Amino acid sequence: MRNDTDFRRASCGFGSSAVLTWNKKRNKIYVFIRYNVYNPLWYDIARLNLKTESGSEIVDLNWWKNTFGLNGKVIVVTGGASGIGLGCAEFLAKAGARVALWDINKEVGEMASREIGEDALFVECDVRSNEACENAARKTVAHFNSIWGVLNAAGVIRRKNTVELEEKDWDIVLDVGLKGTYLVSKHLIPELEKGGGGSIVNVGSGWGIKGGPKAVAYCAAKGGVVNMTRAMAIDHGAKNIRVNCVCPGDVDTPLLRDEARQLGYDLDKWLAESADRPIHRLGTPLDIGKAVYFFMSDLSPWVSGSIFVVDGGGTA
Repeated sequence: MRNDTDFRRASCGFGSSAVLTWNKKRNKIYVFIRYNVYNPLWYDIARLNLKTESGSEIVDLNWWKNTFGLNGKVIVVTGGASGIGLGCAEFLAKAGARVALWDINKEVGEMASREIGEDALFVECDVRSNEACENAARKTVAHFNSIWGVLNAAGVIRRKNTVELEEKDWDIVLDVGLKGTYLVSKHLIPELEKGGGGSIVNVGSGWGIKGGPKAVAYCAAKGGVVNMTRAMAIDHGAKNIRVNCVCPGDVDTPLLRDEARQLGYDLDKWLAESADRPIHRLGTPLDIGKAVYFFMSDLSPWVSGSIFVVDGGGTA
């Protein structure tokens, strides 16, 4: 076969590889894309918009977005007004999704929605409230007609140990981070079922896998989210709903900077210490958005119940 075929290799992005193949007998070029070691795909070159001047970029990004992307899919993002939630929502929107930003901060959330554009909707919602989540689900469905994905990213932190922590602080951390994940999922899973399935991504933390100092409530909440993810994957897989968890390390967000204030640390020193990990930098919301994209997209059709640590090697 090699006598009849010329092979050329290049990267096609997203960690995949592509091989351009010219079949001399048929006088036709094909592209072979291996995005999954068990499911290689062959595509007729006529279907692709190739950049032939450089072998570094073979597949047109619009083609990739249409094939593995999120075009037209509606994704609810809690905590979507700032931080990791907003960064993920922006990236998902660029990948073709329509996003509903649920957040308690109306002014900031509406501004974020406007900046994303016409494919974004802001819905004021306190995820601690069953009634608020039910109403937010109703408003989102009324606007978009359906929901395909959920990103549970709302969270708060209180940097205190068990003795120092007041009951009200315990309550708010657990209610936003853990109870909120439950309530949002409770009201949105039926909507995913109506559409034939979908994807839920819960935002955990490296401290949901291991402990951390002066963060007992946060560790409890995120540990609960991690194992809740596994339970949800078991319960809802039969309805074609995948549930996975992304566990970020220290990401440069308002929440991380507020931790320095709570602990009385110098901010510059705090950020430098937070970046001290094998990949020597802080994470960004975009780093987390790319991991979320993997779970939301068709790149992970048989992935559910996974716990994906994205922390620059911090927990290695």
